[in-house]
Amino acid sequence: MTNNIYIFIIAALLDYLIGDPWGWPHPVRVMGWIISGLSKFFLQHCQREITQRLAGIVLAIILIIGSGLSGWLIIQIAKWLHPLLGIILESIFLASCFALHSLRTAAVDVIKPLTTGNLEQARQILSNYVGRDTANLSEPEVLRAVLETVTENATDGVMAPLFYAIVGALVPVVGAVPLALAYKASSTLDSMVGYRQTPYTYIGWFSARTEDFLTWVPCRLTVMTLALLSVKPLDVWRICRRDAIQDPSPNSGWSECAYAAILGVQMGGINYYSGVAKNKPLLGDAIYPITPASIYKALQLTRYSFLLWLGSAIFLIYNS
Repeated sequence: MTNNIYIFIIAALLDYLIGDPWGWPHPVRVMGWIISGLSKFFLQHCQREITQRLAGIVLAIILIIGSGLSGWLIIQIAKWLHPLLGIILESIFLASCFALHSLRTAAVDVIKPLTTGNLEQARQILSNYVGRDTANLSEPEVLRAVLETVTENATDGVMAPLFYAIVGALVPVVGAVPLALAYKASSTLDSMVGYRQTPYTYIGWFSARTEDFLTWVPCRLTVMTLALLSVKPLDVWRICRRDAIQDPSPNSGWSECAYAAILGVQMGGINYYSGVAKNKPLLGDAIYPITPASIYKALQLTRYSFLLWLGSAIFLIYNS
């Protein structure tokens, strides 16, 4: 159990100091290659709705269980070769599940050209991180897009992987990495095939539902953590109960709304995807405009939440 404490600390430091270096091997990239290959195979050979739905279940099971089991096997082999190698490898794997450094890097990449008045460059960079059309976005809309991305991904990119790592670490046979990797596989599946639009309407339905289910608990715990950090928990919860339930997603609306309530800004509105307008519910009250400072404060809130959970994990592991 003591080794788990070292693994959590090293993983957190690796994510903070290094993040995901471009071009380095990464579990999510491997997951992406497998998802891409299998989804193309299933779409090519499964033409009917029922067969695509069944293929979607198989796809999710292979990726989620396969990712967790592969991580567990690799770590066990590393431990067998040398205990220190096991700790190093487990720390690297766990760090790869956290996206706090990546979220901050993405936000800074977009904000930086805005501060020099280069809106066009900011739009181009933003298009690498969001699915919405960015070519005609105004500066306030670019900032809203960045804040929505940062606050939505705070749950599924940072807090939920940490939640499942903590759960796994408290089960000696499992360990921190397998459950974190399994969740990461679910999140990657959702981002790649979890769409209602063709061609993923049927093959991606199970992945989307699974990710919603797996994220539900860590999302609510994240909202509660943010509400406590804000020192106005009742106000945050009231606004979330008022606005977040209007969002069709059972999780992203809650995550975004909690930040909106704390920052005193409003997210949501009309977004365009491939030229088609999609109206998202308004979250929070527009007391202040969204600024770069709002985004940096959101990132800081996520870091505080992460550190609070990390400290709690170390306490639980130490006393278990």
